[in-house]
Amino acid sequence: MKGDTAVVFARAPRLGTVKRRLARGIGAMAALRFYRGALARTLREVGRDRRWRAVVAVTPDRARWRVGLPCVPQGRGDLGVRMARALKLARRVVIVGSDIPGLRRTDVADAFRALGRADAVFGPAEDGGYWLVGLGVRRPEHPFAGVRWSSEDALADTVANFRGRRVAMLRTLRDVDVVEDLREVAAWGAA
Repeated sequence: MKGDTAVVFARAPRLGTVKRRLARGIGAMAALRFYRGALARTLREVGRDRRWRAVVAVTPDRARWRVGLPCVPQGRGDLGVRMARALKLARRVVIVGSDIPGLRRTDVADAFRALGRADAVFGPAEDGGYWLVGLGVRRPEHPFAGVRWSSEDALADTVANFRGRRVAMLRTLRDVDVVEDLREVAAWGAA
């Protein structure tokens, strides 16, 4: 296994396939523009740091576009199955989403630092989910079992799988799923 690895989970930026809930409020073209900008910003923040290796986990698996970083397919399954697969890329892995305008490389550095004393680290999202998950070598067999994805319980469900292990929390950020999220991050100047 390789050294510390940061994985950006990304969907190929194609009209009508990205940020569908956001598109309901602002239109598919505007949602695509937002996604492309957010993804580019995330790749700049995560991909340009020598403290870790950066990889993009892409879906659909055969998607090809220039990202400037090594790509691996996410594979089949729900989000938990796909993230569990990505966590096998190294002994210490941090996964981030591609729709978090407030994400900075210092957040990824803080996550790896936290893994020096904790078995898992999470970046809580304001909606009850999380924008980052990182695991060290001491992992539960099924870290994402029983998680109610896209719900206010996603973080709590996941943390429940880590009973008996040390868990660290980073700062709370907002991911952008719907138009209200976009308005909120724009008001703070993060979009």
